[in-house]
Amino acid sequence: MHDLILHHYPMSPFAEKARLMLGLKDLAWHSVHIPAVMPKPDVIALTGGYRKTPLLQIGADIYCDTALIADVLEHRVAEPPLFPPHARGLSRAVAQWADSSLFWASMGYTLSPKGAKALFGDSPDQGQAFASDRAAMRQNMTLLRPADATSAYRSYLRRLANMLDDQPYLLGEVPCIADLAAYHPLWFTRTLNAGMASILDATPDVLEWMDRIATIGHGHPQRMKSEDAIGIAHAATPEPLKPGEVFQDDHGIALDSRVTIAAEAFGTETSEGVLLAATRTRYTIERHDERAGTVHVHFPRVGYVLREVKA
Repeated sequence: MHDLILHHYPMSPFAEKARLMLGLKDLAWHSVHIPAVMPKPDVIALTGGYRKTPLLQIGADIYCDTALIADVLEHRVAEPPLFPPHARGLSRAVAQWADSSLFWASMGYTLSPKGAKALFGDSPDQGQAFASDRAAMRQNMTLLRPADATSAYRSYLRRLANMLDDQPYLLGEVPCIADLAAYHPLWFTRTLNAGMASILDATPDVLEWMDRIATIGHGHPQRMKSEDAIGIAHAATPEPLKPGEVFQDDHGIALDSRVTIAAEAFGTETSEGVLLAATRTRYTIERHDERAGTVHVHFPRVGYVLREVKA
């Protein structure tokens, strides 16, 4: 069984979500730091175009998006569960809300002009590079204005506080994927832009919950060079697909067709390859790269767009 390799950078909120997943499972993993902004040649060598953070690499298999990474880790180590038996559907629904509505309200507030000045005040060039990079990733997205984001963020924090009225975690006595997904946008505000963290003071129960989540930690990371991770992919063979998995054809695109896959909204750069699988939960494409060799790149179905490449 190949080792877990997480490609991430320290200030990424979604990477913090993945790091906490690894911590909850008490897993050993290799930590590859990638750039926060383009260019990301080593990432593109593995994915073919997709460049959001983080990625999980297992040998020559590349898993994109924390929603899919959660499923992969749950399959690898069942206990403690990310998706508790009493709330499998609810935990996914809360996590999806947190990764979208809560996340963008948090970012709209934390990276408002005031927030950006607090975060990048000593490094204006870095701040401009970050802003330009993220603007390119947000093409055609409708963003909340800072005032509207602030209002939404305050409202969402109160909802989280209500969920914690009589229990230590959002869905019960133990943390799950709902907690980790709701935590990471708040972590960005509290930890990386402390000048904007006062918005959390009105919900002390949320702050106490955040302290409990932080104690989960990140498991057992060990630094690895990016070129070494690419070398591992090149030397490995992708895991065989599970026999008998159902092909769910919602697009009229046959297996073995050449396709592109891209996120629906944020970070819509496409990855191109041969469609090997389209199960009820994920897409898998095969692609070849001079440096990474033959890799299988996996995406969740929800939130991603599949298109056939016409000859």
